[in-house]
Amino acid sequence: MINDEYFLAALRLAAGNDPIPGHVSAAARDAYRLRVPGAVTADPTDLGAAGGVRDDEGCHLVRFVVAGLTFDLEITIGDGLIDVAGHVAPYPGEGALIDVRTPHLTLTRRIAGSGDFAATGLPPGWLSVVCHRPGHKPVQTRWVRIRP
Repeated sequence: MINDEYFLAALRLAAGNDPIPGHVSAAARDAYRLRVPGAVTADPTDLGAAGGVRDDEGCHLVRFVVAGLTFDLEITIGDGLIDVAGHVAPYPGEGALIDVRTPHLTLTRRIAGSGDFAATGLPPGWLSVVCHRPGHKPVQTRWVRIRP
């Protein structure tokens, strides 16, 4: 019969000897780089399953809300790439910028006085939008997966 204390000690010793696999460390570093320090996260609202709906023409409509800011995103897929037409309300002010992000690409856009912005030619997969407003914390949407 194995004593519990000896068993736990053996587990602690074994855990200290096994290196973390390289792919696990690389994935952790990649995920860490996707964060936006100090950002407030906007949550999807109830527009259907997973916070969005897909219309008859293949447009994916998603709305994200956080106190004081709403993101409306219309996402279309054509020729295997994603196009995003978005609207931020209320208008976040002069000098505000939008980052439309994938894990491997970020497109930065100015926000029109109407609150509109657009980004085209993104790869399908994970997508997030970050609004940078002068004098405020950044606001980011949750990551959503867009599939053709």
